[in-house]
Order: sequence, then structure tokens, then C-alpha cells
Amino acid sequence: MARSSRLESGFQDKLTKILKERFPYCLVFKIDKQGFPDLLVLYRDKWAALECKRYESAHHQPNQDYWVSVMNTMSFAAFVYPENLEEVLYELERSFKD
Repeated sequence: MARSSRLESGFQDKLTKILKERFPYCLVFKIDKQGFPDLLVLYRDKWAALECKRYESAHHQPNQDYWVSVMNTMSFAAFVYPENLEEVLYELERSFKD
């Protein structure tokens, strides 16, 4: 049963489908650890961490900003929400090509 796209979980489902279409054979893992980004994406020899939000001003849990920042210095990490989805996908594509 599909989860509502109005919920964060529904947005995660939609994003996972988009990632698998845009990056064939990528692996997408749901991370269930407080403060860490929601999704870990493995593609070829690269990785990315994505924190999904329902909208731009949605509440951030403790440490989310910290971990997204740290992981972004290591590879690629970002907050993603419907309003910036295409921008994040573009940056992710650039990161995976490097």
C-alpha cells in the first residue's frame, strides 16, 4: 500500500523510486538512527546521504544539521523536500559523475 505523498514517508517512497530510475542499480537504504539522514544511496563507487522533509521549513531533529554537514564534507549529503527536489537531484548527479 502506497504511503501518502503528503507525509514524509510518502515523499521518501517517491524519492527512492526516482533515485532508482535516475541511477540504475543504485542501492537505497533507509537509516533509522536518530539524527542521521534518512537515506543512504550507494552508486558505483560513490555514496550520498539524504534527509527527507515534507517541506522546506519542517522541523529538524537534534543533530540532523550536524550530520548532514559532516557527511556532505565526506561525500554528498543534503536536506531534500519537494520544493528543492530537482536541485538536489542535479547536484547528486554531479557528485556521482566526479
